[in-house]
Amino acid sequence: MNMKILVVGGGGREHAIADALSRSSNVEIYSVMGKENPGIAALSADVCICKETETGRVADYAESHGILYAVIGPEAPLQAGLADELAARGISCIGPQKEAARLETDKEFCRNLMRDHGIEGCPGYAAFHDPEDACRYIDAHDADLAIKPIGLTGGKGVKIMGEHLDREGAKDYIREIGGEVVLEERLIGEEFTLMAFVDGSHLVPMPLVQDHKRAYEGDVGPNTGGMGSYSMEDHSFPFVTDADKSRAFAIMEKVISALNTEGLPYVGFLYGQFMNTADGPKVIEFNARFGDPEAMNLLTLLTSDFAATLVKMAAGTLTPADVSFAPQASVCKYLVPEGYPDAPQKGKPLTVGDYGDAKLYFANITLEDGAYFTQTSRTLAFVGLGDTLAEAEMQAQKAVESVTGAVRYRRDIGTEEVLERRMAHMREIR
Repeated sequence: MNMKILVVGGGGREHAIADALSRSSNVEIYSVMGKENPGIAALSADVCICKETETGRVADYAESHGILYAVIGPEAPLQAGLADELAARGISCIGPQKEAARLETDKEFCRNLMRDHGIEGCPGYAAFHDPEDACRYIDAHDADLAIKPIGLTGGKGVKIMGEHLDREGAKDYIREIGGEVVLEERLIGEEFTLMAFVDGSHLVPMPLVQDHKRAYEGDVGPNTGGMGSYSMEDHSFPFVTDADKSRAFAIMEKVISALNTEGLPYVGFLYGQFMNTADGPKVIEFNARFGDPEAMNLLTLLTSDFAATLVKMAAGTLTPADVSFAPQASVCKYLVPEGYPDAPQKGKPLTVGDYGDAKLYFANITLEDGAYFTQTSRTLAFVGLGDTLAEAEMQAQKAVESVTGAVRYRRDIGTEEVLERRMAHMREIR
Protein backbone atom coordinates (compact mmCIF):
# COMPACT_ATOMS: atom_id res chain seq x y z
CA MET A 1 0.00 0.00 0.00
CA ASN A 2 1.37 3.41 -0.98
CA MET A 3 2.20 5.98 1.68
CA LYS A 4 0.19 9.16 1.12
CA ILE A 5 2.25 12.36 1.45
CA LEU A 6 0.89 15.89 1.11
CA VAL A 7 3.03 18.64 -0.45
CA VAL A 8 1.93 22.14 0.54
CA GLY A 9 2.92 24.98 -1.80
CA GLY A 10 3.01 25.64 -5.52
CA GLY A 11 6.46 27.02 -6.37
CA GLY A 12 9.69 25.70 -7.80
CA ARG A 13 10.78 24.51 -4.36
CA GLU A 14 7.62 22.45 -3.99
CA HIS A 15 7.98 21.01 -7.50
CA ALA A 16 11.46 19.85 -6.44
CA ILE A 17 10.01 18.33 -3.24
CA ALA A 18 7.30 16.50 -5.18
CA ASP A 19 9.81 15.32 -7.78
CA ALA A 20 12.13 13.95 -5.08
CA LEU A 21 9.19 12.13 -3.46
CA SER A 22 8.17 10.70 -6.85
CA ARG A 23 11.51 8.88 -6.99
CA SER A 24 10.38 6.76 -4.02
CA SER A 25 8.53 3.62 -5.10
CA ASN A 26 5.87 3.48 -2.38
CA VAL A 27 4.62 7.08 -2.31
CA GLU A 28 1.36 8.62 -3.49
CA ILE A 29 1.60 12.42 -3.70
CA TYR A 30 -1.22 14.85 -2.91
CA SER A 31 -0.83 18.60 -3.16
CA VAL A 32 -2.31 21.86 -1.93
CA MET A 33 -1.45 25.16 -3.63
CA GLY A 34 -2.92 28.55 -4.29
CA LYS A 35 -2.51 28.27 -8.08
CA GLU A 36 -1.94 25.10 -10.03
CA ASN A 37 1.70 24.33 -10.73
CA PRO A 38 1.68 22.07 -13.81
CA GLY A 39 4.78 20.20 -12.69
CA ILE A 40 3.39 19.34 -9.25
CA ALA A 41 -0.06 18.54 -10.65
CA ALA A 42 1.45 16.02 -13.07
CA LEU A 43 3.05 14.15 -10.14
CA SER A 44 -0.01 14.24 -7.87
CA ALA A 45 -2.84 11.76 -7.39
CA ASP A 46 -5.05 14.70 -6.44
CA VAL A 47 -4.75 18.48 -6.17
CA CYS A 48 -6.53 20.97 -3.91
CA ILE A 49 -6.45 24.59 -5.09
CA CYS A 50 -6.81 26.84 -2.05
CA LYS A 51 -4.77 29.24 0.04
CA GLU A 52 -2.07 27.32 1.90
CA THR A 53 -2.77 29.51 4.94
CA GLU A 54 -6.36 28.25 5.26
CA THR A 55 -5.23 25.78 7.90
CA GLY A 56 -8.61 24.20 8.60
CA ARG A 57 -9.37 23.65 4.94
CA VAL A 58 -5.94 22.16 4.24
CA ALA A 59 -6.19 19.88 7.28
CA ASP A 60 -9.69 18.79 6.25
CA TYR A 61 -8.35 17.90 2.80
CA ALA A 62 -5.44 15.96 4.27
CA GLU A 63 -7.70 14.09 6.69
CA SER A 64 -10.24 13.21 4.01
CA HIS A 65 -7.53 11.66 1.81
CA GLY A 66 -5.83 9.65 4.53
CA ILE A 67 -2.59 11.62 4.44
CA LEU A 68 0.11 10.23 6.74
CA TYR A 69 2.79 12.90 6.28
CA ALA A 70 2.72 16.51 5.12
CA VAL A 71 5.65 18.55 3.83
CA ILE A 72 5.20 22.32 4.11
CA GLY A 73 7.15 24.28 1.51
CA PRO A 74 6.50 28.04 2.06
CA GLU A 75 6.83 30.10 5.23
CA ALA A 76 3.32 31.65 5.28
CA PRO A 77 1.46 28.45 6.23
CA LEU A 78 4.04 27.81 8.95
CA GLN A 79 3.29 31.24 10.39
CA ALA A 80 -0.42 30.51 10.11
CA GLY A 81 -0.01 27.38 12.25
CA LEU A 82 -0.66 24.73 9.62
CA ALA A 83 1.75 22.29 11.26
CA ASP A 84 -0.13 22.71 14.57
CA GLU A 85 -3.47 22.00 12.90
CA LEU A 86 -2.16 18.94 11.06
CA ALA A 87 -0.58 17.56 14.24
CA ALA A 88 -3.91 18.00 16.04
CA ARG A 89 -5.45 15.74 13.37
CA GLY A 90 -2.77 13.06 13.87
CA ILE A 91 -0.89 13.89 10.67
CA SER A 92 2.91 13.98 10.93
CA CYS A 93 4.25 17.26 9.62
CA ILE A 94 7.65 18.03 8.14
CA GLY A 95 7.71 21.70 9.03
CA PRO A 96 7.85 23.29 12.48
CA GLN A 97 4.84 24.35 14.49
CA LYS A 98 3.98 28.04 14.69
CA GLU A 99 6.01 28.98 17.77
CA ALA A 100 9.16 27.20 16.59
CA ALA A 101 8.73 28.73 13.12
CA ARG A 102 9.20 32.14 14.74
CA LEU A 103 12.87 31.44 14.16
CA GLU A 104 12.06 32.75 10.66
CA THR A 105 8.80 34.64 11.03
CA ASP A 106 9.96 36.89 13.90
CA LYS A 107 13.49 38.27 13.54
CA GLU A 108 13.39 39.77 17.03
CA PHE A 109 12.57 36.34 18.50
CA CYS A 110 15.45 34.77 16.57
CA ARG A 111 18.03 37.31 17.74
CA ASN A 112 16.81 37.20 21.34
CA LEU A 113 16.98 33.40 21.33
CA MET A 114 20.60 33.49 20.19
CA ARG A 115 21.47 36.21 22.70
CA ASP A 116 19.72 34.58 25.65
CA HIS A 117 21.34 31.20 25.02
CA GLY A 118 24.81 32.60 24.34
CA ILE A 119 24.95 31.27 20.76
CA GLU A 120 27.88 32.62 18.75
CA GLY A 121 27.44 34.20 15.33
CA CYS A 122 24.77 36.70 16.37
CA PRO A 123 25.53 40.20 15.03
CA GLY A 124 25.01 43.28 17.16
CA TYR A 125 21.36 44.30 16.96
CA ALA A 126 18.52 46.33 18.45
CA ALA A 127 14.79 45.74 17.95
CA PHE A 128 12.20 48.50 17.65
CA HIS A 129 8.43 48.81 17.48
CA ASP A 130 8.26 52.58 17.08
CA PRO A 131 9.66 54.24 13.94
CA GLU A 132 10.96 57.34 15.71
CA ASP A 133 12.85 55.25 18.28
CA ALA A 134 14.52 53.40 15.40
CA CYS A 135 15.33 56.66 13.61
CA ARG A 136 16.93 58.08 16.76
CA TYR A 137 19.05 54.94 17.01
CA ILE A 138 20.29 55.51 13.45
CA ASP A 139 21.12 59.14 14.25
CA ALA A 140 23.14 58.00 17.28
CA HIS A 141 25.27 55.53 15.29
CA ASP A 142 27.88 56.40 12.68
CA ALA A 143 28.15 52.90 11.23
CA ASP A 144 25.97 51.56 8.43
CA LEU A 145 23.24 49.18 9.52
CA ALA A 146 21.06 46.41 8.08
CA ILE A 147 17.35 47.26 8.33
CA LYS A 148 15.21 44.15 8.70
CA PRO A 149 11.43 44.15 9.09
CA ILE A 150 10.62 41.92 12.05
CA GLY A 151 8.05 39.86 10.13
CA LEU A 152 8.01 38.03 6.81
CA THR A 153 8.97 39.88 3.63
CA GLY A 154 9.43 37.10 1.07
CA GLY A 155 13.18 37.71 0.99
CA LYS A 156 12.74 41.25 -0.34
CA GLY A 157 12.35 43.53 2.68
CA VAL A 158 15.91 43.85 3.99
CA LYS A 159 17.69 47.09 3.13
CA ILE A 160 21.36 47.83 3.75
CA MET A 161 22.58 51.33 4.55
CA GLY A 162 25.50 52.24 2.32
CA GLU A 163 24.26 49.81 -0.32
CA HIS A 164 20.52 50.28 -0.88
CA LEU A 165 19.91 53.44 1.16
CA ASP A 166 21.64 56.47 2.59
CA ARG A 167 20.98 57.57 6.18
CA GLU A 168 17.90 59.67 5.41
CA GLY A 169 16.57 57.04 3.04
CA ALA A 170 16.93 54.47 5.81
CA LYS A 171 14.79 56.54 8.15
CA ASP A 172 12.19 57.08 5.43
CA TYR A 173 12.06 53.31 4.83
CA ILE A 174 11.60 52.59 8.54
CA ARG A 175 8.69 55.02 8.71
CA GLU A 176 7.21 53.57 5.51
CA ILE A 177 7.08 50.03 6.97
CA GLY A 178 5.75 51.15 10.33
CA GLY A 179 8.84 50.91 12.51
CA GLU A 180 8.66 47.18 13.36
CA VAL A 181 12.34 46.57 12.63
CA VAL A 182 15.54 44.97 13.80
CA LEU A 183 18.60 47.13 13.15
CA GLU A 184 21.81 45.12 12.89
CA GLU A 185 25.48 45.72 12.31
CA ARG A 186 26.27 45.53 8.62
CA LEU A 187 28.15 42.29 7.98
CA ILE A 188 30.99 42.30 5.45
CA GLY A 189 32.05 39.07 3.79
CA GLU A 190 30.68 36.36 1.53
CA GLU A 191 27.34 34.67 1.99
CA PHE A 192 26.73 30.94 2.03
CA THR A 193 23.76 28.77 2.91
CA LEU A 194 23.86 25.65 5.03
CA MET A 195 20.63 23.69 5.31
CA ALA A 196 19.91 20.67 7.48
CA PHE A 197 17.28 17.99 7.98
CA VAL A 198 16.07 18.22 11.60
CA ASP A 199 14.15 15.48 13.44
CA GLY A 200 13.59 17.38 16.67
CA SER A 201 17.05 16.87 18.14
CA HIS A 202 19.36 15.52 15.43
CA LEU A 203 20.59 17.58 12.46
CA VAL A 204 21.95 16.15 9.22
CA PRO A 205 23.67 18.79 7.05
CA MET A 206 23.25 19.27 3.31
CA PRO A 207 25.84 20.58 0.81
CA LEU A 208 26.61 24.29 0.95
CA VAL A 209 24.78 26.46 -1.59
CA GLN A 210 25.05 30.12 -2.57
CA ASP A 211 21.98 32.06 -3.69
CA HIS A 212 21.86 35.19 -5.87
CA LYS A 213 19.07 37.51 -4.74
CA ARG A 214 19.87 40.58 -6.85
CA ALA A 215 17.79 40.94 -9.98
CA TYR A 216 20.58 41.60 -12.48
CA GLU A 217 23.98 40.32 -13.48
CA GLY A 218 26.90 41.50 -11.41
CA ASP A 219 24.75 41.33 -8.25
CA VAL A 220 23.05 44.67 -8.86
CA GLY A 221 19.43 45.80 -8.77
CA PRO A 222 16.63 45.11 -6.29
CA ASN A 223 16.44 41.97 -4.18
CA THR A 224 14.27 39.13 -5.47
CA GLY A 225 13.18 35.80 -4.06
CA GLY A 226 16.33 34.40 -5.67
CA MET A 227 17.50 34.38 -9.29
CA GLY A 228 19.49 31.18 -9.00
CA SER A 229 22.05 29.31 -6.94
CA TYR A 230 25.01 26.97 -7.23
CA SER A 231 26.90 24.32 -5.28
CA MET A 232 30.29 22.67 -5.71
CA GLU A 233 31.21 19.06 -6.33
CA ASP A 234 32.89 18.78 -2.89
CA HIS A 235 29.73 20.16 -1.23
CA SER A 236 31.64 23.16 0.14
CA PHE A 237 33.14 26.38 -1.26
CA PRO A 238 36.77 27.44 -1.66
CA PHE A 239 36.01 30.62 0.34
CA VAL A 240 34.59 28.59 3.27
CA THR A 241 37.11 26.64 5.35
CA ASP A 242 36.31 23.36 7.09
CA ALA A 243 36.44 25.30 10.36
CA ASP A 244 33.94 27.87 9.03
CA LYS A 245 31.57 25.10 7.97
CA SER A 246 31.88 23.32 11.33
CA ARG A 247 31.19 26.55 13.22
CA ALA A 248 28.11 27.25 11.11
CA PHE A 249 26.75 23.76 11.72
CA ALA A 250 27.48 24.03 15.45
CA ILE A 251 25.48 27.29 15.55
CA MET A 252 22.52 25.52 13.95
CA GLU A 253 22.77 22.63 16.43
CA LYS A 254 22.79 25.08 19.34
CA VAL A 255 19.75 26.91 17.97
CA ILE A 256 17.76 23.66 17.80
CA SER A 257 18.93 22.81 21.33
CA ALA A 258 17.82 26.27 22.51
CA LEU A 259 14.39 25.78 20.97
CA ASN A 260 14.08 22.45 22.78
CA THR A 261 15.07 24.15 26.03
CA GLU A 262 12.27 26.65 25.40
CA GLY A 263 9.82 23.79 24.87
CA LEU A 264 9.64 24.32 21.11
CA PRO A 265 10.75 21.11 19.35
CA TYR A 266 11.61 21.60 15.69
CA VAL A 267 10.96 19.04 12.94
CA GLY A 268 11.63 20.12 9.39
CA PHE A 269 14.24 21.74 7.19
CA LEU A 270 16.43 24.41 8.78
CA TYR A 271 17.98 27.00 6.47
CA GLY A 272 20.96 28.87 7.85
CA GLN A 273 22.09 31.89 5.84
CA PHE A 274 25.55 32.93 6.96
CA MET A 275 27.95 35.73 6.18
CA ASN A 276 31.51 34.49 6.23
CA THR A 277 33.31 37.45 7.81
CA ALA A 278 36.90 38.10 8.81
CA ASP A 279 35.90 36.63 12.19
CA GLY A 280 34.15 33.58 10.79
CA PRO A 281 30.49 32.86 10.00
CA LYS A 282 27.75 35.09 11.41
CA VAL A 283 24.02 34.49 11.06
CA ILE A 284 22.19 36.66 8.54
CA GLU A 285 18.94 34.80 9.13
CA PHE A 286 17.32 31.42 9.61
CA ASN A 287 14.47 30.11 7.50
CA ALA A 288 12.15 27.45 8.85
CA ARG A 289 11.93 25.59 5.52
CA PHE A 290 13.85 24.77 2.36
CA GLY A 291 15.21 27.74 0.45
CA ASP A 292 13.95 28.52 -3.03
CA PRO A 293 15.94 28.14 -5.32
CA GLU A 294 18.42 26.19 -3.13
CA ALA A 295 16.01 23.28 -2.67
CA MET A 296 16.18 22.63 -6.40
CA ASN A 297 19.96 22.26 -6.30
CA LEU A 298 19.96 19.96 -3.30
CA LEU A 299 16.98 17.77 -4.11
CA THR A 300 18.31 17.23 -7.63
CA LEU A 301 21.60 16.06 -6.06
CA LEU A 302 19.86 13.87 -3.45
CA THR A 303 20.56 10.17 -4.04
CA SER A 304 18.95 8.69 -0.92
CA ASP A 305 15.25 7.95 -0.48
CA PHE A 306 13.59 11.28 0.35
CA ALA A 307 10.36 9.74 1.62
CA ALA A 308 12.29 7.48 3.99
CA THR A 309 14.16 10.53 5.26
CA LEU A 310 10.89 12.32 6.02
CA VAL A 311 9.57 9.30 7.91
CA LYS A 312 12.69 9.19 10.08
CA MET A 313 12.53 12.95 10.66
CA ALA A 314 8.98 12.60 11.94
CA ALA A 315 10.00 9.67 14.14
CA GLY A 316 13.05 11.44 15.59
CA THR A 317 15.43 8.74 14.38
CA LEU A 318 17.35 10.44 11.57
CA THR A 319 21.08 9.72 11.19
CA PRO A 320 23.70 10.92 8.68
CA ALA A 321 23.69 7.43 7.15
CA ASP A 322 20.11 8.03 5.98
CA VAL A 323 21.07 10.92 3.68
CA SER A 324 23.36 11.01 0.65
CA PHE A 325 24.05 13.42 -2.22
CA ALA A 326 25.78 12.92 -5.56
CA PRO A 327 29.41 14.16 -5.58
CA GLN A 328 28.60 16.70 -8.29
CA ALA A 329 28.31 20.44 -8.75
CA SER A 330 24.92 22.02 -9.43
CA VAL A 331 23.76 25.29 -10.99
CA CYS A 332 20.17 26.52 -10.83
CA LYS A 333 19.04 29.37 -13.08
CA TYR A 334 15.60 30.94 -12.80
CA LEU A 335 13.74 32.49 -15.70
CA VAL A 336 11.55 35.39 -14.60
CA PRO A 337 9.02 37.61 -16.43
CA GLU A 338 10.42 40.69 -18.11
CA GLY A 339 10.07 43.59 -15.66
CA TYR A 340 10.48 41.34 -12.60
CA PRO A 341 10.53 42.13 -9.70
CA ASP A 342 9.10 45.67 -9.92
CA ALA A 343 6.74 45.40 -12.93
CA PRO A 344 6.54 41.77 -14.10
CA GLN A 345 4.76 41.13 -17.40
CA LYS A 346 1.95 38.69 -16.69
CA GLY A 347 0.19 36.44 -19.18
CA LYS A 348 2.94 36.38 -21.79
CA PRO A 349 3.40 33.12 -23.71
CA LEU A 350 6.66 31.21 -23.59
CA THR A 351 7.95 28.09 -25.26
CA VAL A 352 10.32 25.53 -23.74
CA GLY A 353 12.55 23.95 -26.36
CA ASP A 354 15.11 21.15 -26.15
CA TYR A 355 16.76 21.75 -22.80
CA GLY A 356 19.09 18.74 -22.90
CA ASP A 357 20.01 16.92 -19.69
CA ALA A 358 19.10 19.70 -17.26
CA LYS A 359 16.29 19.28 -14.72
CA LEU A 360 13.22 21.49 -15.26
CA TYR A 361 11.17 22.81 -12.35
CA PHE A 362 8.02 24.90 -12.82
CA ALA A 363 7.26 27.81 -10.50
CA ASN A 364 4.78 30.69 -11.06
CA ILE A 365 3.51 29.61 -14.48
CA THR A 366 0.20 28.55 -15.99
CA LEU A 367 -0.53 25.87 -18.55
CA GLU A 368 -3.54 26.63 -20.77
CA ASP A 369 -4.49 24.51 -23.79
CA GLY A 370 -0.96 23.14 -23.99
CA ALA A 371 0.71 26.57 -23.84
CA TYR A 372 2.69 28.14 -20.98
CA PHE A 373 2.15 31.70 -19.74
CA THR A 374 4.09 33.89 -17.31
CA GLN A 375 2.59 35.12 -14.05
CA THR A 376 3.83 37.80 -11.63
CA SER A 377 6.69 35.93 -9.97
CA ARG A 378 9.53 33.60 -10.96
CA THR A 379 8.49 31.42 -13.89
CA LEU A 380 10.57 28.25 -14.09
CA ALA A 381 14.07 27.05 -13.32
CA PHE A 382 16.63 24.64 -14.70
CA VAL A 383 19.23 22.77 -12.68
CA GLY A 384 22.39 21.58 -14.38
CA LEU A 385 24.65 18.95 -12.82
CA GLY A 386 28.27 18.19 -13.62
CA ASP A 387 31.52 16.81 -12.28
CA THR A 388 32.73 20.41 -12.17
CA LEU A 389 31.03 23.76 -11.67
CA ALA A 390 31.83 24.68 -15.28
CA GLU A 391 30.05 21.57 -16.58
CA ALA A 392 26.99 22.20 -14.41
CA GLU A 393 26.82 25.85 -15.47
CA MET A 394 27.10 24.94 -19.14
CA GLN A 395 24.22 22.49 -18.82
CA ALA A 396 22.01 25.02 -17.03
CA GLN A 397 22.91 27.78 -19.48
CA LYS A 398 22.06 25.62 -22.49
CA ALA A 399 18.69 24.88 -20.90
CA VAL A 400 17.69 28.49 -20.20
CA GLU A 401 18.65 29.42 -23.76
CA SER A 402 16.04 26.92 -25.00
CA VAL A 403 13.19 29.07 -23.67
CA THR A 404 11.68 31.79 -25.83
CA GLY A 405 9.24 34.46 -24.68
CA ALA A 406 9.05 37.56 -22.48
CA VAL A 407 11.38 36.17 -19.82
CA ARG A 408 14.94 36.84 -18.71
CA TYR A 409 17.59 35.23 -16.53
CA ARG A 410 21.01 35.91 -15.06
CA ARG A 411 23.73 34.53 -17.28
CA ASP A 412 26.45 34.89 -14.61
CA ILE A 413 25.11 32.50 -11.95
CA GLY A 414 27.47 29.59 -11.35
CA THR A 415 30.27 30.98 -13.50
CA GLU A 416 33.94 30.71 -12.64
CA GLU A 417 34.15 34.52 -12.71
CA VAL A 418 31.63 34.84 -9.89
CA LEU A 419 33.41 32.19 -7.84
CA GLU A 420 36.77 33.90 -8.31
CA ARG A 421 35.31 37.21 -7.10
CA ARG A 422 34.08 35.49 -3.95
CA MET A 423 37.48 33.94 -3.32
CA ALA A 424 39.32 37.21 -3.95
CA HIS A 425 37.03 39.09 -1.57
CA MET A 426 37.61 36.59 1.23
CA ARG A 427 41.37 36.75 0.68
CA GLU A 428 41.14 40.53 0.93
CA ILE A 429 39.18 40.66 4.19
CA ARG A 430 41.10 37.83 5.87
